[in-house]
Amino acid sequence: MLPSPDRNPDRTGQSPEQQLGGLPALLAGLQLADSAFPSGFYTLSHSLEGYAQARAVTPDTLPALLADLLRHAVGPGDATALALAHRAATDGELQAVAQVDRRLHAGKLSREIRQAATRTGRQLLDLAAEVFDRPVIADYLRLVTDRRVPGCQAVAAGVVYAAAGVPAAHAVAADLFAFSASFAGAALRLRLTDHRKAQVLLRGAAPVIEETVRAALHREAADLGSTAFASDIMSGRHERAEARLFAS
Repeated sequence: MLPSPDRNPDRTGQSPEQQLGGLPALLAGLQLADSAFPSGFYTLSHSLEGYAQARAVTPDTLPALLADLLRHAVGPGDATALALAHRAATDGELQAVAQVDRRLHAGKLSREIRQAATRTGRQLLDLAAEVFDRPVIADYLRLVTDRRVPGCQAVAAGVVYAAAGVPAAHAVAADLFAFSASFAGAALRLRLTDHRKAQVLLRGAAPVIEETVRAALHREAADLGSTAFASDIMSGRHERAEARLFAS
């Protein structure tokens, strides 16, 4: 018969509850970052299809492109917005969340990127309101459906992660990993990589994700904005392409 865990703390003297202290938040973060969570990321290539159409990316340059997008597009843009929204939502300041949302949306230069951000953001809030059943998620979803705020995905994610009790650093890391996994999935469908190399790509991105998380957590609202102009150009070209596999 196994000993009762209640009477047998580990060697550090921690009780089972202490040992599992962050487990609920971890499980919430894993669920939200899972590619099976229907956030709409699977419809996006994050400008990769535009690069492929222009023959501006190869299997060999794919890791460098992902790193550049993390550092110069998603990091100062969506990741920073997520961190700011998480902070404001934790404090119960939905108006501050709304300000971040509007600023992020204004900085998305191409129509398809704006549409992708708001479509996936609304979808995330709508599903998360049911899954996590937290008032702050429903309140922000109401602002989005009333068209009082854009509802960008990164800001929606910040609200949801905060409501689910996921720490800000873990929330930003999870969303960056979800972005990277979506990018790798798009590369697979565009035949720029295979399943094994896609996993190598994701593992190789881990240090860049860590770097991007640290930077995003220390930015203020005035620093919010992408500087990946080539990605914006590729996205603009992608909008007018005759044939498209992805929405962005």
